[in-house]
Amino acid sequence: MSSMKGIPLYLPNVWAVVKSKFNISVVIYFKTTVLELNNQTDFRKVNNMPRFGLAKIISIIDKFTETTGRLIAYLTFVMVLLSFAIVVLRYGFDLGWVAMQESVLYFHGMVFMLGAAYTLKADGHVRVDIFYQKFSEINKAWVNLLGSLFLLLPVCLTIFFISFDYVATSWSILESSPEAGGLPLVYLNKSLLLLLAVTLILQGLSEIGRNILIITSEQPEAK
Repeated sequence: MSSMKGIPLYLPNVWAVVKSKFNISVVIYFKTTVLELNNQTDFRKVNNMPRFGLAKIISIIDKFTETTGRLIAYLTFVMVLLSFAIVVLRYGFDLGWVAMQESVLYFHGMVFMLGAAYTLKADGHVRVDIFYQKFSEINKAWVNLLGSLFLLLPVCLTIFFISFDYVATSWSILESSPEAGGLPLVYLNKSLLLLLAVTLILQGLSEIGRNILIITSEQPEAK
């Protein structure tokens, strides 16, 4: 069997020529689904397969979340350095700046708010359950699907809408720190509320799609 990563699905005529001259099978790997094309495949049906399109969307969202999460992770190191510098300057040299102290809070908020979607993708959020760990992959997928639809998405949408006016007001006045010498970027810090909801919704949609693929697949794969 010959195999290759990715085949241009928009070239059915080329594929028809190839499969007519060579008795081959081509396996397309796309993260959460495996699609096999051989000389018996009706390419017109493959070209319209919704599962393949869904897998592509999942892959794009996952890649965005993965990249964002890894970049945000470096902020924890920056936080440690800043906290160390603040302590040394304060107790060693009797120096201190409000802006420097507030920057730690900003980085802290960014790590938690923007890292939540990455944690969801990695299934790193705390689970308190009795039965879930004993479920089959299909049943776990059902639990994750229903949880995303009826818990995750509604909560994220609620956070977004109840925070929107709060953040918009802050932007309208370009809100700054109430402390003298503080950072004039409070409106950016508050915007993390909306970004939290948006990134979690995006990854939640990815999880919904992934679990649909698992449920509808005869041989479900782990992410």
